[in-house]
Amino acid sequence: MLIFDAHLDLAWNAVEWNRDLELTVSELREFENNFEGIIPGACTVSYPELERGGIGIVIATLLPRLHRKHKELTFYQGRESSYAAAHGQLAYYRSMERKGVLKSLPDRAALAEHAQLWRDYLASPTGEAPPIGYILSMEGAPPILEPAQAGEWFDAGLRIVGPGHYGPNEYCHGTGSEGPLTEDGVQLLKEMDSVGLLLDATHLADESFWQALDVFNGPVLASHHNCRTLVPGDRQLDDNQIKALIERGSVIGAAFDNWMIKPGYVKKVTSADLVKIEDVVDHIDHVCQLAGNANHSGIGTDLDGGFGKEQCPGDLDTIADLVKIPNILESRGYSSEDIEKIMSKNFVDFFEKNLPEAN
Repeated sequence: MLIFDAHLDLAWNAVEWNRDLELTVSELREFENNFEGIIPGACTVSYPELERGGIGIVIATLLPRLHRKHKELTFYQGRESSYAAAHGQLAYYRSMERKGVLKSLPDRAALAEHAQLWRDYLASPTGEAPPIGYILSMEGAPPILEPAQAGEWFDAGLRIVGPGHYGPNEYCHGTGSEGPLTEDGVQLLKEMDSVGLLLDATHLADESFWQALDVFNGPVLASHHNCRTLVPGDRQLDDNQIKALIERGSVIGAAFDNWMIKPGYVKKVTSADLVKIEDVVDHIDHVCQLAGNANHSGIGTDLDGGFGKEQCPGDLDTIADLVKIPNILESRGYSSEDIEKIMSKNFVDFFEKNLPEAN
């Protein structure tokens, strides 16, 4: 079955973490084990693992962040540096396309064709697998130097912008902070609307979230978000936010970071073995129950998004283990049609409807 992962920081892992994602996960772990303290935990994502799990389409990010010991140094000190870092990550994706490892999916036709290519391959997996298709997103908008630059980024292939990440930035308030959009943030959303960029509501602080839904008239998704009813905290969506997104036709991707999955989990303290993929399915199911159907749930793992195996469900060794989800859903009474929707079809349908037409 085709799997769509709505949030992977692939270029950030390759460029900032210096990982050769063409290696297997076991090869990456063996290499990184030679060095002490360079990573938070063992990696779970590489291109061979995506292929092995049938994860043929992903949302791949441009992420203007650094891995540094001190929190303050994880943010670029100047917007121009964020702009440069994002373009460096964009160059990585383009280089992977030249090698045939990745395939950009900037429009509806490209997405539909690639999804069918993967479905056909998975139905009869002979020969070489297709490249991993990706839709380009930006997590945190500081690389957009001014709202009017949204069109430049669209022309470069960007299709989704999540204005917020952690803390406040030039456009909004994000996770761990409180407050509205800035004046530039309001203008950015209007520019995004104008050029056809989609809004990712993930990481927006509550006030910024509600204001963004009022200001932005275009399609909205939540690429990697879990449910506040199950795990308290501003990083999760409350039920009213989930219902508002459902009303907008959004799809919400379930995230695989343990502190977002199970209440009481403490980073670097709680054993990962106490969290299971089954617990992630609780969040998927909660969204489905609020919607009254399975049309708005998906997968957005965020695996290797600044953490490793030590902070993801204990029964997940690599991203290929996403193949365990259909059986869990089936055991809860989900039909084969609904399982396919959650694993890929909801996001594929969302983007086939909302990406631009091919030129």
